[in-house]
Amino acid sequence: MEELIEIGVQGMSCGSCVARVEKALGSLPGVESAQVNLATQKATLRSENGVDLTGVVSALEEAGYKAHSDEVKVPIGGMSCGSCVSRIEKSLKELPGVTGVSVNLARQKGTVWFLPTVVSIARIHRAIEEAGYQTQGIAHDDSSEKPDSAGILLRNQVVIAALFTFPVVVIAMGKMLPLLDALFTSVMPHRGWMAVEWVLTTPVVFYAGARFYRAGAAELKHLNPGMNSLVMIGVSAAYLYSVAALLVPDFFPVGTAESYFEAAAVIVTLILLGRYFEHIAKGRTSEAIKKLLQLQSKMAHVLRNEQIVDISADELVAGDLILVRPGERIPVDGVVVEGESYVDESMISGEPMPVRKLTKAEVIGGTINKNGALTYRATRVGSDTLLSKIIRMVESAQSEKPPIQQLADKIAGIFVPIVMLIAAATFVAWLVMGPEPALSFAFVTTVSVLLIACPCAMGLATPTAIMVATGRGAEMGVLLRKGAALETLARMDTIVLDKTGTLTKGRPELTDFVVLKGQEAEVLGWVAAVEGQSEHPIAEAIVRAAHERGLTVPTASQVKAMPGYGISAEVDGHKLSIGADRYMSLLGIDLNDTLNQREALAGQAKSPLYAAVDGHLTAIIAVADPVKEEAVEAIRSLRTKGLNITMLTGDNSGTANAIARQVGIEHVLAEVLPDQKADEIKRLQNECRRVVFVGDGINDSPALAQADVGIAMGTGTDIAIEVGDVVLMRGDLNGINDAIALSRRTRRTILTNFAWAYGYNVALIPVAAGVLYPITGFLLSPVLAAAAMSISSVFVLTNSLRLRRFQPSFSKKHLGAN
Repeated sequence: MEELIEIGVQGMSCGSCVARVEKALGSLPGVESAQVNLATQKATLRSENGVDLTGVVSALEEAGYKAHSDEVKVPIGGMSCGSCVSRIEKSLKELPGVTGVSVNLARQKGTVWFLPTVVSIARIHRAIEEAGYQTQGIAHDDSSEKPDSAGILLRNQVVIAALFTFPVVVIAMGKMLPLLDALFTSVMPHRGWMAVEWVLTTPVVFYAGARFYRAGAAELKHLNPGMNSLVMIGVSAAYLYSVAALLVPDFFPVGTAESYFEAAAVIVTLILLGRYFEHIAKGRTSEAIKKLLQLQSKMAHVLRNEQIVDISADELVAGDLILVRPGERIPVDGVVVEGESYVDESMISGEPMPVRKLTKAEVIGGTINKNGALTYRATRVGSDTLLSKIIRMVESAQSEKPPIQQLADKIAGIFVPIVMLIAAATFVAWLVMGPEPALSFAFVTTVSVLLIACPCAMGLATPTAIMVATGRGAEMGVLLRKGAALETLARMDTIVLDKTGTLTKGRPELTDFVVLKGQEAEVLGWVAAVEGQSEHPIAEAIVRAAHERGLTVPTASQVKAMPGYGISAEVDGHKLSIGADRYMSLLGIDLNDTLNQREALAGQAKSPLYAAVDGHLTAIIAVADPVKEEAVEAIRSLRTKGLNITMLTGDNSGTANAIARQVGIEHVLAEVLPDQKADEIKRLQNECRRVVFVGDGINDSPALAQADVGIAMGTGTDIAIEVGDVVLMRGDLNGINDAIALSRRTRRTILTNFAWAYGYNVALIPVAAGVLYPITGFLLSPVLAAAAMSISSVFVLTNSLRLRRFQPSFSKKHLGAN
């Protein structure tokens, strides 16, 4: 039967795009025909035997386009370890129309990218539930203030389990302590106390520990055992063995009809306690998101019908006039139309100094107005505001898996079945070769192996570190669009910096004004009057300098521009001629006496100009795109990190080399066109270098995309926020050092987590199996195994939480403090 499949296509702009897409899709196996509609941006595929949608997505990407996919975030209940993550991702990837999946154990949330014309959100939810887990609908970002019902339930279960477990442990201790044993047996025989243990242990196992049975049964039903399966089997073994020993003691060999009720109760209690500590720690890992959400203003003072009315910030629309009083938070992004104040933007940019805001200045939602009233016009509201984009960016980075976590999830997916085989082998080995009572030894060691091997810590090792680090980065003004960038950035060996807007301020400034005749203020005013008639960036720099010095700029008349040479005009009865050296030569003005000054300026990457008044050379003017103040220190710090540093620019080699000398860069690639920058990055990568490219995020998109890690520089209002893997919210070069330092610290934390998680399992599984018993007589009890497993997970979480205290070593405030 013929099947029609409709897929959205992103990136088409003309008829040739349509032809290219139709050719790419029409050549796929199973596709009878492909018709593409440019207006609707959709492709319709006809097929008799079905189409591999993964191949469709790949074919579109190879042709330079993207399949239009939606994104849904689904909270997932019941996950406890890396094998759970692996199982859910596998189930979802098998759905036709799902193009990508990322499940985050620490946040208990899955992000699914899917083709909405092929698969529905309801089907995605059903697939998760069929895998044995729960979904509670689509996750919303505004849920931070909802009660923590899961945490409250877990706490209550811990309390109930502890209340019932404590007397069970006391009774069990009576068997080992002569005085207690004598006291207890005077009240009732051992079998009577075993019955009491049974009564007290039952609610612990089947009420407080019910979550392990629900999740474990689902795991076994789908033939995908995980941590819950291990706990369920271990606890059930201890409980059922004890019940049988109580009810049919003659069935057991002599000396083996012992009670292990206390082991079952303590195991459930300890693991629940560990889960509760994990829950608290996981909440702390997402505090950055909560803080960002709290920056969003709830109310706004809006001018409506010439009156100020208070409305919800959610009701604001672009164009609204909003009043912000001193001390209030700015509700949404906009442009100031009236008033003057200083605004604290530190929560967005990481820059501690308040920023002065005048008319036409941009303001950012979430920042705090300090000392003056401002009226501004809203330009971006709702999900379009910069703060909303930052929240989405941080959440996206926290959801993404770096390569090391993808490997860990694969290992966790096969780890649990291997552990169960080891447990079975342990039981058989002790039963066959162990000393009497062999059954007791076999039982204890098997349960210990099952419990000690729970892969909780493995699943938490990476996502918790990524969550904390991305949140800390956001507080510092270092935004990570991709969580993988944290790991990748730490391993880079080459950094390529764009010149304009990265190493330099990105706009020309008047750097030198040497007056040969007359008063400096007067001559600069005349020059500014003439240059005010030009739209050239150099002219703008001169006019801006005059205004910044508070000079009165007269009016120029009879203005005459000579393209490529200069400009002339009448000002206050004087004829001024301003331009390059060739213009002065054309006017017959001798510049020989200024040769040394001209060479000195050129060596400093400054462009020399000349001003003549009434035919006489009067001033030497130098305009340049100045190097940022922190550039030299930032480059020195990057070099101490062992990075090879290269400057890449489209400017001429003379200016490029001059800038490189100023900041201490030895390798320069000059006169490179924008579309050639990506080729230069690729050339370095072909030399087996791992390359970071740093650009302004506007004209450097191809190079940012080609680099192993792209860092976009800019400020919170003009940055191209969708470009690069890392976005620095302020144009400070020290932010590069902060980003690299944070990435290296995060990678060390992840490796430490893995070393602990894997080392703990590798080292203690043999101990739990009893390899030390023949040598030392030591046998790990199930209770200690459960405690060790919980401690392992808590260690990984607390180690990751240490990243919250990360302090940037190279930011402005730290350099100033030193």
